[in-house]
Amino acid sequence: MSQTQAALGHLPEWNLADLYSSMDAPELKADLERCLAEAKTFEEAYKGKLLDVAARGELLRTVHDFEKLDELTGHVASYAGLVYSEDTSDPKRSKFYGDIQEKLTDVWSHLLFYSLELNRIDDATLDKALEDKGLARYRPFLDDVRKERPHQLEDQVEKLFHEKSQTGAGAWRRLFDETISAMRFDVGDETLTLEPTLNRLSDSDGAVREQAAHALAKTFKAEARTFSLITNVLAKDKEISDRWRHFEDVADARHLSNRVEREVVDALVASVRDSYPRLSHRYYALKAKWFGVEKLHYWDRNAPLPTAPTRTISWDEAKDTVLGAYGGFAPEMADIARRFFDERWIDAPARPGKSPGAFAHPTVPSAHPYVLLNYLGRPRDVMTLAHELGHGVHQVLAGPQGALMAPTPLTLAETASVFGEMLTFRAMLDRTTDPAQRKAMLAQKVEDMLNTVVRQIAFYTFERKIHLARREGELPADRINEIWMEVQSESLGPAIDLSEGYETYWTYIGHFTHSPFYVYAYAFGDCLVNSLYAVYENASEGFAERYFALLSAGGTKHHSELLKPFGLDATDPAFWSTGLGLIERMIGELEALEG
Repeated sequence: MSQTQAALGHLPEWNLADLYSSMDAPELKADLERCLAEAKTFEEAYKGKLLDVAARGELLRTVHDFEKLDELTGHVASYAGLVYSEDTSDPKRSKFYGDIQEKLTDVWSHLLFYSLELNRIDDATLDKALEDKGLARYRPFLDDVRKERPHQLEDQVEKLFHEKSQTGAGAWRRLFDETISAMRFDVGDETLTLEPTLNRLSDSDGAVREQAAHALAKTFKAEARTFSLITNVLAKDKEISDRWRHFEDVADARHLSNRVEREVVDALVASVRDSYPRLSHRYYALKAKWFGVEKLHYWDRNAPLPTAPTRTISWDEAKDTVLGAYGGFAPEMADIARRFFDERWIDAPARPGKSPGAFAHPTVPSAHPYVLLNYLGRPRDVMTLAHELGHGVHQVLAGPQGALMAPTPLTLAETASVFGEMLTFRAMLDRTTDPAQRKAMLAQKVEDMLNTVVRQIAFYTFERKIHLARREGELPADRINEIWMEVQSESLGPAIDLSEGYETYWTYIGHFTHSPFYVYAYAFGDCLVNSLYAVYENASEGFAERYFALLSAGGTKHHSELLKPFGLDATDPAFWSTGLGLIERMIGELEALEG
């Protein structure tokens, strides 16, 4: 055991047996067979008959049957995805994941008709059916299905799109994952995978940061043709789908799935981009001053401050810190989060082949969420733990809404995670008395918020430029690099030296590949939480109850309805100003420390 591993302490690995005991478990095989059999039975019972079923007042039975199938297929899919994420370089797991995806694609080909036929039911008939109290509970689900109506295609075309997804976009995303997992980076005398190499960019030693940056640049450049091909194919694939489905803007499909209006997102993006000089440009100029230089190397952007105390934070300390912060807000929140530790719902160690980054997977309401981390003992890793546990708490609270209505739009899905981070940060800051340590913590929090708001909106801007440019023809890697550098220069400002090598750093960002235009949800969530936290600080009485009601709603309510009890309105430009103003005030506090 290395000294670093000893300092981290025991890192837990999750127990996926709560889903299935193994990849060849008889229960898994039986569930797959059941999925297909019940999907065929559902299709035979209802296809071509939903209008008559609705007219007879029997639509509720179909919703119940559909929800059970959604739950069952989700149970199988969740296990396959989680097993694959443990080691995406393992051929056995890759085959297992691919086989499960193919089988579930076949299952869902028998269920595609359902939403299409629901949307052929005329409004008067559906409104009459919704007079049934049992069915009325599912109104949010039916409303969401209705919103997709203008973009639905003929049944056979929908089936073709669905079946070809595994050999189309799905295959290219899998290629991305497996290429990322296979990449190795020569950092000094070591050969590392992506996650620990990225971690070196936060090392206290500038020489180590520079080594890691050059190692990343070298490998990214070697793989740039593959990543540019993936980017071009997926952008074209999306353009074809958007054109057939009559989406006007490249991001409209994402806005629809997020249940957020394009105008709201445009207002967020404009507010953040207008704030670049007051936020990122201003902060990085201040940080350059701390480092005694006119410009920071790009590999020093997330470097700890020269005077910042450095230490490895053990797993037990991270656990106690987050649970203490959650408990300080509401004991119920800590109780839910504690289950992730006690019942082995977390996979924490960084391992070769493991999916990079972190996530919280909701699985299905009949089971429970799982959290994946690559814990390396940095202060940022503690914040990541707080972030993902926030997702986990949200997913547990929303679970009772059921498989069809528990899922939350991405814009609101980031609320609990960012709020969890803020609680943890405030708790840590409140108990810190050493001036140097407080300064370091404030600086790190500002950087995290800039990464969540400024960096993600820059990512969104980059994606927009790529997808729009791809409509004019294929983009060579050099052109993608140029667009990346233009956007990064605008967002980071003149105090960051974007020297040779940085132009390929777009290649490893998985959101571009897996979830186009996802990234603005982080900025939405951060600004939303900053506004929410201001409400909490000013009037904490009854806040926790309203907050838990927001989380428990899952996907049953629009953001405007959920924010109304807090006196907040995302359509108001002042809403975004409040969120961005908190970051600005924290930068001002850091500047005041210089005086």
